[in-house]
Amino acid sequence: MARTDVIVLGAGIVGTSVALHLVKSGLSVALIDRGGPGEETSYGNAGVIEGNTIFPAAFPSDWATLLRIALKRSPIANYHLSFLPCVAPWLAAFRAASQPARLVETAQLMRPLFARAVAEHEALAAEADAEHYFRRTGWLKLYRSDRTFAALSRELDLAASFGIANIPLDRDAALALEPSLAPVFRHAVHWTGAVSVSNPLAVTRAYAARFAALGGLSFTGDARRLHQVQPHWRVDTTAGPLDAAEVVIALGPWLPDVLDPLGLKLPLAVKRGYHRHFRPQGNAALSRPVLDADNGYCITPMEQGIRLTTGVEFAPRDAPPTPVQFDRLLPAARQLFALGEPVERQPWLGARPCFADSRPVIGRAPGVSGLWLACGHAHWGLTLGPATGRLLGEMMTGTTPFCDPQPYAADRFMH
Repeated sequence: MARTDVIVLGAGIVGTSVALHLVKSGLSVALIDRGGPGEETSYGNAGVIEGNTIFPAAFPSDWATLLRIALKRSPIANYHLSFLPCVAPWLAAFRAASQPARLVETAQLMRPLFARAVAEHEALAAEADAEHYFRRTGWLKLYRSDRTFAALSRELDLAASFGIANIPLDRDAALALEPSLAPVFRHAVHWTGAVSVSNPLAVTRAYAARFAALGGLSFTGDARRLHQVQPHWRVDTTAGPLDAAEVVIALGPWLPDVLDPLGLKLPLAVKRGYHRHFRPQGNAALSRPVLDADNGYCITPMEQGIRLTTGVEFAPRDAPPTPVQFDRLLPAARQLFALGEPVERQPWLGARPCFADSRPVIGRAPGVSGLWLACGHAHWGLTLGPATGRLLGEMMTGTTPFCDPQPYAADRFMH
């Protein structure tokens, strides 16, 4: 019977970072996934490490945007009509959490994690020989109308209070940064402290390789087979049963598959999202990720090509892909940048694990001995993976945490 101190379930960027921090603290750690490191949700992001993030994604506050979404004309969000009754309670909670005062509160509660995001990545990247994937060119957010730019004032004021660097730019100054863009926007903000990566999958694999080099063990297995064999937890792997006194669940959108059978239900929803890579036309190029704020998509330079990401889709996690948002956003994207032929035959689909209050769960599972959670990172799994790994590692080993973990505790849902 194989035995380790800790089993980490889920080898995305969050689980891999947790496992790496735990093995660095001297524990014996097994990382278990049904696939390879970083191949699921962690693969499909815009590649931005958003240490500059202030406000989370919010429920639309204007009726015009809501109407466009309802009529399936908006690139910002899509939905499966039959799924809306299932997700309605979560959407109501998300709308409540999107009120202005709540958004400011969330920004303040999340700041300690975001403030460490870039530094924690840089520390792991240096160890893992992954620094060549990182670009320190910030990212550029574009605004096509005066109205959408004016709506930024509260966010920019809060950024100043947090000491987050940004440079508002007119169109000409933005085009000097990114000459391949077309002048179809009126305003821009260059968030200079953001870091981006050219291959999120390769970064997660590099961290996993560092974990292995330090003695960490990786196994193929099904997290749904987790069960208790007193006094231990056990997971069946392709190499046989594996026992540990403690287990970390970092399964992203698959969290309920393991927690529900244990009688622990957390109000997690998934926001599905798509991306596709395109070849640039001619000598068009980008030096950093670019967000078209009015149309809810990002274009970002990756090793595979220019990655175009969509807005969100509310649908069952495992429903077949319905990538209709590309039809809605491609005209705007091609108007902004010379996208050529797609690289892949089909778009990639993933699911972001989200709590309605836009905070992850990091810490003990309520009422279940030896079970820890690192989940619900929404749009920020890549950003917050290493910071989460450090925080949870400190909590599990009795080291003083670098920030107060209470805002991320699961018991906030235990009413």
